[in-house]
This record gives sequence, C-alpha cells and structure tokens, in this order.
Amino acid sequence: MTNARRFPPGHLPAIRLASPGVAAALILACGGCAKAPPPAPPPPAVTVAAVEQRDVPVTQEWVASLHGFVDAQVRAQVSGYLLKQDYRDGSAVKAGDPLFEIDSRPFQAALAQAEAQLAQAQAQLGKAQDDVRRYGPLAKDQAISQQEMDDAVQAELGAKAQVAAGEAAVERARLDLGFTRIQSPISGVAGIVQAQVGDLVGPGTGALTTVSTLDPMKVYFPIGEQDYLDLGKAQGGGFPPNAELQLILADGSVYPEKGRFYAEDRQIDPSTGTLRIAATFPNPRNALRPGQYGRVRAVIRTLPRALVVPQQALNELQGGYQVATVDAANKAHIVAVTAGPRIGRDVVIASGLKAGERVIVDGFAKAREGAPVNPQPVR
Repeated sequence: MTNARRFPPGHLPAIRLASPGVAAALILACGGCAKAPPPAPPPPAVTVAAVEQRDVPVTQEWVASLHGFVDAQVRAQVSGYLLKQDYRDGSAVKAGDPLFEIDSRPFQAALAQAEAQLAQAQAQLGKAQDDVRRYGPLAKDQAISQQEMDDAVQAELGAKAQVAAGEAAVERARLDLGFTRIQSPISGVAGIVQAQVGDLVGPGTGALTTVSTLDPMKVYFPIGEQDYLDLGKAQGGGFPPNAELQLILADGSVYPEKGRFYAEDRQIDPSTGTLRIAATFPNPRNALRPGQYGRVRAVIRTLPRALVVPQQALNELQGGYQVATVDAANKAHIVAVTAGPRIGRDVVIASGLKAGERVIVDGFAKAREGAPVNPQPVR
C-alpha cells in the first residue's frame, strides 16, 4: 500500500512558482494563441436591370377644360314675367322644343296696335294713288297746275313709306310675340333653370339655362409658345393634326375613348404666352360633362433606338445625374449620365451608357467605386 501524504482538513500545500525566466517564456508562448481576425463581410446585395434599347414615344400633358361641342345659352329676348317652364331640368331636348313661356298679353296688344296703324297707312296710300290717277289727265289738259300734280305724287310716295313702316312694325310685333315662347336652339341636354316662374326676365337678366351638345365633347387645353415652336419643328408646323389624344380625368383614370385634334386658336394669348388648342372626344354614354377638368396627353414624337433605364436607377447630384453600373466581375462603377425625357416609370439616357449594361435599380447607396456587389435581377 502506497504511503500517501495526507494534509489536515482545510490545509493545502503551497505551490511553488516557476522562476521569472520560465514565466516569461510561458507568456510569450501564449501570445501565439491569439484569435484570428473575423472574415470580411459578403458583398452587399443590389437589384439590377439591363439598359434597354428601343423606340420610345415621347408624350406630353397639358391641363384641359371640358365643354359641350356647342354650349348654347338661352336668354329672354323680350322683357316680361316668366309664366311657365316647359322642360325638366337636366333633360334631353331637341331643336325647336319649347323651354319657357313669357306673359304674351302685352305683345298681343302691341301687335294689334301695329296692325291697326298699318291698316290706316294702307288707306292713306289708296287715297293718294287715286289722286295721282285722277290728276294725271287733268294735268295734261292743264286743268290743274303742275304744283298740284307734284303734290299728289309726293303724297303717294309718303303713303307708300308709311305702309312700309307699318308692315315693319307689324313684323316686329309678331317677332316679339313669338319670343314669348322660348325654344331650344339646338338638340342636346338642357341645364338646371336659372330663373323661377314669376320672375321678371329680359335681355339683361342673364341666361335662363344652357343647352349643350355632349357627343362629342370639346376639350380645350393651352400649350406654351415654346412647346408650339418645338412641335412645329418636329411636325412641320403647328400642333400635329393626326395626334392621338388621351384624356386623364381628375381622379387619375384614363378616359377610354381617344380624342382628335380639332382646331388651334388664331393667336397666342399675350397675357399667358399660350396657344389654345381644341380637341374632340366621343361621349356616347354622356360620361363627360361641361365644366370638368383633366389633362390631355399626346405623343409628340418618337425617339428611335433610345436607351432606357428605370427612373429608380437615376440619382441626382448637384444638378447632374449618376447611375451605378455592375460589370462582368460584379464590381460597381459610378457613371455620370445625361437624362432625357421620362416615359412612364422609365427614363431615356441620352449619353453615358450602352445597351445591355447592368445598372443598379435598388441599392445605389451600397455601391462603392470598384467594390464587389451581389447583383439580383429585378422581379
């Protein structure tokens, strides 16, 4: 049995320390046991898209206001009390349909008076003509003086003038009487009446209602003088007459019917520097109404074989533009470019890129010149 040395409980032997030289050696040896540096982070993930080359239609938009093809304001042409409204507000009417009736009694009396005055003038003309016929032979025989004959002839001419004036007065009275029945000048939709039965209306009281032709609708939009000159250079003068127009409504939706150029104004408005253009849009379901606002969009020219990238790839810096490209080794490069027109979600690049190059769409801030990236295609 081995004789092991035993120590009293709670007592341990003292540990003998190594000499200072041995301790230094141990410390130097442990220095070689330091941890290795952490691995480099992976290249940042970015989303890329290829530079496309295609023919690009260039569009432009202008603020537009909608009007009926004809907006006929209906006014009273004679003064009187409004007795009756013959149509329902907002209903369709035809040309010649009655719209309003004005109290006609004063105009019936005026017509009767004019007819009486005409009858009196006709009677005077008859007497003057009889005098001329009777005085003619007497003047030849010198039975009456030439002065008497001349007076008879002048009286006949005066009586004829009185008859003509009486006929004109009768015609005027008849017209005024006819104006007491106000009819629709065109076929269309009549608006809500602007006067009430019993009101005193007349030529100076404003429009009673408006009748509009709604199919087609007329759309007006102003273009700037510079736009007009640019269009003239591209199209050979003036707004392109064959341009296909789109109407964008106030809620951002695109009206399904296409519009056509109708006319351009004779002059540029000196106060705004714009030229008013008129276009027409079919409106078979009366979905459009006068007074609406929207925007007219038109293709003004086509850029052949243009380079196109998503707008999100374009980054503005101090008035210029940059994109980040990714080469075949998946390294990023910052490139200055010249931007052209914006087409929907894309933008035309006038210079700085080539077709087929990859540009970073999402992750430009992660890209560093010459640094590797992890490109992922746009989905």
